[in-house]
Order: sequence, then C-alpha cells, then structure tokens
Amino acid sequence: MNKSRSLLAITPGEPSGIGPEVLLKLAQDKPSLPLLAVADPELLRRSASRLGLPIEVFEWQPGEALPSKSLSCFPVKLAKTETLGQLDPANGPYVLETLRQAVQLVQSGSADALVTGPVNKAIINQSGIPFTGHTEFLAELAGMPQVVMMPAAPGLRVALVTTHLPLRRVADAINSENVERCIRITAGDLHRHFGISRPRLQVLGLNPHAGEGGHLGTEDDDIIAPAIARCQADGIDAIGPVPADTAFNPPRLEACDAVIAMYHDQGLPVLKHAGFGRSVNVTLGLPFIRTSVDHGTALDIAGLGVADASSLKHAVHLAQQMVSASRNKAKAGR
Repeated sequence: MNKSRSLLAITPGEPSGIGPEVLLKLAQDKPSLPLLAVADPELLRRSASRLGLPIEVFEWQPGEALPSKSLSCFPVKLAKTETLGQLDPANGPYVLETLRQAVQLVQSGSADALVTGPVNKAIINQSGIPFTGHTEFLAELAGMPQVVMMPAAPGLRVALVTTHLPLRRVADAINSENVERCIRITAGDLHRHFGISRPRLQVLGLNPHAGEGGHLGTEDDDIIAPAIARCQADGIDAIGPVPADTAFNPPRLEACDAVIAMYHDQGLPVLKHAGFGRSVNVTLGLPFIRTSVDHGTALDIAGLGVADASSLKHAVHLAQQMVSASRNKAKAGR
C-alpha cells in the first residue's frame, strides 16, 4: 500500500438501512478515495445493483494490492440476507463483527483509520448483545477506560464528558476525575490529530448559570472547577465552568477550539443545528483514528436511492486530515 495515501476502513453499519447505499454513492462519486469496506461483499453488490451503480466490489485481504477501479471489501458474512427498511436481530452480531474486524485492520496497520456508518442500537440489544453505542463499544475493544465523543462541524467541536445516559443519571455519572480526563484527552488529541499546538477549551457547567454560586447546584464548584484547575496547572488552556446558555455565542466560540459539555443534549443540539449533514462524530482517546456519520439508519428511505452521502464524505475527509496531521506530528518529533 502507498502510505502517502490514507486507506480508510469503513463499516457501513446496519445492513437494512442507508449505510451501504451512501458508501457506494461515495465510492462512485469519488473513485480515487482509498476506501476499504468491511462488510458482506454480496450485500454491497445487491445494493449497487438496486441503485444502478456500475461498481465492482473486490474482495480484499491484507497484503494484497488495492485495485484502482473497484471498491475493495474485507469480507464479513451476513447472518441473513437483508430486507431493506426492516431490522432483523439475526444481523446484530454481524454489525459488531464488522467493527471488530475493522479495528483489527487499523490496529495491525493494514488500514490507517476507521470510519463508521450508522447502526441501530435497539436491534443489537434485541439480538442479545448489550450495546450502548459505537463510542463505548470501541473503547471496550481498545481496552481504554475512558474515551471522548467529540462531534465536529465547521467552526464548532463539542466533546462530551458523558454520552448515552438517561438524563436522571447524568449528575451521578459526573465526577472530578472524569471531567479532568475528558479535558486532558480532548487537549491531547486536538494537538495530536488536529495539529493545534495549544488547544483552547471552554468547559461548560452542569447546572443553569454554572450553579449560580451554589444556589442552583454544587457540582460546578465542587467537581468541575477543581478538575479545570488541575488541568490549568499542567499548562492546559481551559476555562470554566462556563454557563451553557452563553457558551455558544460567536465571540466565545471564536476564542476556543472545542467546547466540553457535561452531557449529550447539552451541546449536540447546537452543533447539529449549526452543521447537520456536515457534522462528523469523532472518538478521541482511542489508539487509532475514528470518525463517523452524524445520521441514523434512515430505514424509511433505505433502497429508494435518495440517501445523501454528504455526512460520510465529511467523515472520510476529516479522517484523512487527522491521519495527515498525525503523520506530520510524528515526523516533527523525530
């Protein structure tokens, strides 16, 4: 493989959704992109035939040359042939196996980064496998005690201390150690993978008005502020706790490289409003680069040929940029 080009391992996700379709559309639109699907090749061939796309799917193994005019595919077999728009728990293990195989390809050096398509959490759980989400599953595969989910859109990045939790459990899940690790992971990976020499972070408070001096909750003063102070003492450029209702004003955003939110819906509605279709989900703190689309499986339009591949395109381009920044940093450190 030509290491000047970044080979990206892509998992299309739920086979009955739009994941295979948007991957094929991207491959058709950008044939020069070095993409490696990790999926059932017959699934991709069926999808290409339905869409009328003249794409050859080449079954590839590590060490083989990559064809220039075909979509390469590391084969993982479906349990049952997909029915578009209809979830089947029999294929839940298949979805997770594509992720396992893709991670192995990246960790072994056969691919440079991982890009993931949309999955359906409910059907994976119905298959008998406890599954909270991509972020948590990849952290477990990589053996990392804490990773950071950071969706990114043009002009805005939002890192999360907690991810997929019911709101009533959020406050109990936030402790000073988790907040501190989130700040450190975010600062480190923005430097390592985004080429930002000294990332500027804005850390949100948990409560309205960041607790209003303890009158609206003590977590901001007792948990979040000490975590920020410890990071500041080590030279990390972090400010806060900042009230969430003022943090997303343009002047504040211009003065930071990322916002650290305490929970999922504290920061992501703003980000998706600002960049839906252009936003990308990034997992920080993994020993490899991972980006993902910002949309779901869209079962209602699967197979109709109308799915938009823009989010996958942005996820692929960001992964390439992150690989390039990481290589440049490695060269500079030699």
